[in-house]
Amino acid sequence: MKKNKTTDQGDKNIVAVEEALSKSEQFIERNQNMLIGAVVVVVLIIGAYIGYSRFILEPREEEARSEIFMAEKFFEQDSLELALNGDGANLGFLDIISDYSMTKTANLARYYAGVSYLNLGEYENAIEHLKKFRKRDKLLGAMAYGAIGDAYMQLNDLDNAVSYYNRAAKHEPNELTSPPFLMKLGTAYELMDKPSEALKAYEIIKNDFQNTNEGRNIERHIARVRAEN
Repeated sequence: MKKNKTTDQGDKNIVAVEEALSKSEQFIERNQNMLIGAVVVVVLIIGAYIGYSRFILEPREEEARSEIFMAEKFFEQDSLELALNGDGANLGFLDIISDYSMTKTANLARYYAGVSYLNLGEYENAIEHLKKFRKRDKLLGAMAYGAIGDAYMQLNDLDNAVSYYNRAAKHEPNELTSPPFLMKLGTAYELMDKPSEALKAYEIIKNDFQNTNEGRNIERHIARVRAEN
């Protein structure tokens, strides 16, 4: 009587599984202490992170949010030196960055500090702070990239200006930030005597953002570039 090939193959698979399980059990037995130690280390790390977040970082975050209030007020009033350095009684953005590092508020202070330096004409300092700003926010991320582009434009570094305007326009594209930075991108390309690249930027506005202020006025820029090309 011939043995069924399917049954034979099934028996082989069962044997293979049993051998694998046996090897696994042997490995666990040989390395039991090491595995337990690894689990303990992971648990300790997770516990330390939770403890640090709850008992250290969260209170510091709350305190930082309170401390940044006056600096933001000074920024809104265009008192940029006070916004950066404080007034003796209240902290400035630079103090927030130094005293509350690793908090979200310190990261926000980076953005404010960068824009403050940009408006004060200290372009290198602006670039330094804006590059360190963690650009997770949809709008602020784009604004930060664009501000770096503005700083490079002021330094007459058109290559870097183009790079950062491009990043700003592509950072989670939206009708609020993408069109103005596409306009700046196109302008920078025109200054670099690259009309075809400028035209591409303007045509994105025309095709994707036609209902914005930039979109409603883009045809004249497109016509001008085409006439010059």
